[in-house]
Amino acid sequence: MVAAIRQAERAKQKGDYAIGAVLVRGNTIIAAANNRSKVDENPIGHAELLAILRGSRILKHRHLTDCVLYTTHEPCPMCASVAVWARLKGIVYGSRISDMRNHRLSHGNRDHLWRTIEISCAEVIRKSTEEIPLAKNFMRKECIKLFHS
Repeated sequence: MVAAIRQAERAKQKGDYAIGAVLVRGNTIIAAANNRSKVDENPIGHAELLAILRGSRILKHRHLTDCVLYTTHEPCPMCASVAVWARLKGIVYGSRISDMRNHRLSHGNRDHLWRTIEISCAEVIRKSTEEIPLAKNFMRKECIKLFHS
């Protein structure tokens, strides 16, 4: 998670949302990514999606059954769906969608809208064909601090 937090800090330095993700196989980081939706003007430039894409390219396979995704926040429905299609071994995340919603309600502005879709990662996985274990709230306080950086 520390590596994902570093990626989130890089995203913030580049002018994007402070969100980071790393894809890990065993004890090795296979791919790392930071959010790029604002910088690239790309609505699907989420850190989780980019880390999974990079991992698939590096491992030359669309199924990443021996990889775990670490991300600074709960994957949105799009990213959770990509995790299902990639058949990830697991997902570890820090802050929750509800944390992002609460931040948006109290700190949102024209530059930082923090859009959320109120469908949890667990719900997307529960409605899928895959059983992807989730480790929730890992280093949550540190990940929530990224919202305020």
